[in-house]
Amino acid sequence: MSLFYIERAPKTAVENPNVLILLHGYGSHENDLFSFAEELPDELLIISARAPFEMGYGGYAWYAINFDANNEKFSDVAQASDSVDKIAEFIDEIKRKYNTKKTFLLGFSQGAILSFGLSFRYPNKVDHVIALSGYLLEDLIPNEISADITTDYYISHGLVDQVIPFTWAKKTPDFLNNLNLLNEFHEYPVGHGVAPQNFYSFKDWIHKRL
Repeated sequence: MSLFYIERAPKTAVENPNVLILLHGYGSHENDLFSFAEELPDELLIISARAPFEMGYGGYAWYAINFDANNEKFSDVAQASDSVDKIAEFIDEIKRKYNTKKTFLLGFSQGAILSFGLSFRYPNKVDHVIALSGYLLEDLIPNEISADITTDYYISHGLVDQVIPFTWAKKTPDFLNNLNLLNEFHEYPVGHGVAPQNFYSFKDWIHKRL
């Protein structure tokens, strides 16, 4: 497989499972979002992928975040682009290996940023995107966006996020609405994290689409 991963098999045997693929954030690892797995619908196959770039101390990244002379952060777009391609290949491998039906892609922070990018670079490779505490990185969005995308989006963000400003995330629904893509945007009075209400909200969103 092109990425290391851990899995939770469906708790009820099913021939063509719906799959939820988890993409962690910068400096984290595959066990982070996997903590959600036990609380998610029994019929889901849950796959949690590890990002390809090792950072030490057990942390991994999908792409580097660097600082310029003015201490301004910027993303390594080439690495981010490579990771989108790796994730697309990984999704195909998972689909073939497990003979899956619908594909849900859930990303947190960097994982959410790449989930958005992948949904436009590889139209309809995933059916549903859950983007937590991320934003649209324009450099990952193609100049020409397919008119045939049917993916829908659940987006959430903390109002006091100190890592990715809330104002960045708030632009996403307008972008999706202009493309006539179904989306829900939820805001929570938290920082860069997932509030319990947020978890139950996206869990319900997933359940309705199974």
